[in-house]
Amino acid sequence: MEQEKKSIMVTWDFSAVSYFALKHAIKLAHILKNNIVLFHIVNEPSEEEAGRKKMKGVVEEIKKDYGEDVGYYVHHGIIFKEIAEYASKEEYNVNFVVMGTHGMKGSQKLFGSWALRVIAGSTVPFIVVQDQPAEKDRYTDIVFPIDFKSENKEKLQWAIFLGKYLNSKIHLFKAPILDKNLQKKVNINLNFAIRFLIQNNIEYEIHTSSQKGSGKYHKELLAFSKKMNADLILITTTKHITKLDYIFGAKEQYLISNSEKIPVMCVNPKSNFAKVGQFMYG
Repeated sequence: MEQEKKSIMVTWDFSAVSYFALKHAIKLAHILKNNIVLFHIVNEPSEEEAGRKKMKGVVEEIKKDYGEDVGYYVHHGIIFKEIAEYASKEEYNVNFVVMGTHGMKGSQKLFGSWALRVIAGSTVPFIVVQDQPAEKDRYTDIVFPIDFKSENKEKLQWAIFLGKYLNSKIHLFKAPILDKNLQKKVNINLNFAIRFLIQNNIEYEIHTSSQKGSGKYHKELLAFSKKMNADLILITTTKHITKLDYIFGAKEQYLISNSEKIPVMCVNPKSNFAKVGQFMYG
């Protein structure tokens, strides 16, 4: 990470939430010493030239208003495919994507989360935001849900990465599991996380859900995150997203589009975290 300058990619559609995403990216880029690149999709190849002209005006405006030099990329295609494909290509050196979303409103409740469709398939994480970043110099508190799934270890590497660079406290929030075999897996994941957080000198706290079943877990997780004034919730996405998930809503949609507008970092299972794996061992 220190040997090569990576980029934070910001999805761009000229909306207010694009500027919210930009502000989060600027805050993170200053800490991580990353570049920022805006990514804009047009429908047809014939629209690319006009899109580049418009984006040139945007980056000039950003330089004037924020004092930041940002790059941009314009491409035609299907938005649900192009964003993840661009971000995942090694030659573009994208660390992660910051994307603004309007949340789950209107027809999105029927046809599924736009944000989740964009995120699915990416090999780099997405930070999904709905509002401007808090007025403080770093992300002080990150909520890390712990359950029985093996994918906990994948997002743990990002928790360590963020904890080291952002000097954040990691709040381990233990899921309510009644099945004794699954309880054992939860505790294994919890102990694994604690061991590596200690090894990397990252501050943490352990919290346990008060629910006796998993039905209301995500609501309690969100309430807890609000109480902690969390800057970020770190989750893994569903391993195999289906059309039914888009229509009826995968569990992540509730968190990604949460009513408290807390940013959510989404790590897809088997994401490419080779560059951050070094942080697991201090």
